[in-house]
Amino acid sequence: MEIGKVIQSKFKNSKHKAVVNLRYTSNYLGNIQNSYMAKFDLSMPQFNILRILRGANGSISVNSVKERMVEKSPNTTRLMDKLIDKGLMERVRCESDRRVVYVSITEAGLKILKQIDDDQQSELDFTGNMTEEEAEVLSNLLDKLRG
Repeated sequence: MEIGKVIQSKFKNSKHKAVVNLRYTSNYLGNIQNSYMAKFDLSMPQFNILRILRGANGSISVNSVKERMVEKSPNTTRLMDKLIDKGLMERVRCESDRRVVYVSITEAGLKILKQIDDDQQSELDFTGNMTEEEAEVLSNLLDKLRG
């Protein structure tokens, strides 16, 4: 449904409409993703941390994780503490520099990501009514918007 009808509003111009539509759609997708991740007792930022750790193929510094996060969060350490408590990741201090902390994903973390990967193919496919070309155009436009 067209954004003006959804939120019952008029816009100054097409650029204003696009920004409002982007924000509305981001919240819409976020709500669906958060509900989905709740089935696994994870938040989207926790899921993001686990994916970063899986992609690292070994230990990486906490600062590297923070730099790679999709949603920057001042609570990254607290999010990691919760993942450690759940047994999904582990933390190790650098022996040569005690200020540096490394983190890595555990087997349990890999297992839950595999379960999510297998399950989410249909559950979180928001692009089902878009062609590959449309998805590429959308991605390019979003890159352009960030400048």
